[in-house]
Amino acid sequence: MKKWRLIIDVEKCENCSNCFLSCRDEHVDNEWPGYASAQAGQGPGWIEVLRKERGQYPLIDVAYLPLTCMQCRDAPCMQAAVGGAVRRRPDGIVIIDPERSRGQRQIVSACPYNAVRWNEATGTPQKCTLCAHLLDEGWEQTRCVQSCPTGALSVRKSEDGEMEEAAGSDGLAVYRPELGTKPSVYYRNLHRFTRCFIAGSVAVQTEGKEECAEGAEIVLTNARGETTGREAADAFGDFKLDNLEEHSGPYRLTISYKGYKGKTLEVSVTKSVSLGTILLEKDRS
Repeated sequence: MKKWRLIIDVEKCENCSNCFLSCRDEHVDNEWPGYASAQAGQGPGWIEVLRKERGQYPLIDVAYLPLTCMQCRDAPCMQAAVGGAVRRRPDGIVIIDPERSRGQRQIVSACPYNAVRWNEATGTPQKCTLCAHLLDEGWEQTRCVQSCPTGALSVRKSEDGEMEEAAGSDGLAVYRPELGTKPSVYYRNLHRFTRCFIAGSVAVQTEGKEECAEGAEIVLTNARGETTGREAADAFGDFKLDNLEEHSGPYRLTISYKGYKGKTLEVSVTKSVSLGTILLEKDRS
């Protein structure tokens, strides 16, 4: 059977909070029997936007990661629930029953993503329902998807095999796969939040002044001599080699530019690093 998936593009998220606000608008003071009781008017919502800053001045990258219920295939909240208080529907959506879950705080602590909230007023655990009440009425979008101005969010209904193929071709990945919960929320450009980069600026000395080395070639190789990144400096001489694993290296960074002496640097990556301005000298040989 086809199942619903939420697709989030980290590259497109600008932290506008429209997803958070639209979820509030749909669920605060609104009861959806069988799906969820009203969301609490105060406190954290059912979707949170995490922030990650990488690099150092002057080359800094900031990424935002919307985090909500992962609609896990092996959902820890289901395992912790008593009396069928949490169920996974055939279409993949995980629902916390607003009646059967009363008093079951252990459902909140069971979620490794911290995506389940405790509603003190109703005495129930709550989370994103992927707007199941709207999808069941024939809607093709959730409220958060509908309100996203950049297209960072989308939903897709597909067979498991189709989703696996799409994940490979579209470069989709799940957040924190080591948890083993098999999420149904997929991210594009997740490396912007989970991995590291090496960045810098290339300049040349010409007639007593520095100029940007647009088009300078930057090649990154690992300890085995394999090329792991290649890029040309932009109009400002800037470059960024991304999607590197934390605490990796050492790498060899080789810079070449026609008419100037090349330069080689050794760089280890504990976290994202900005190398500043790398100055090349005229080749007078």
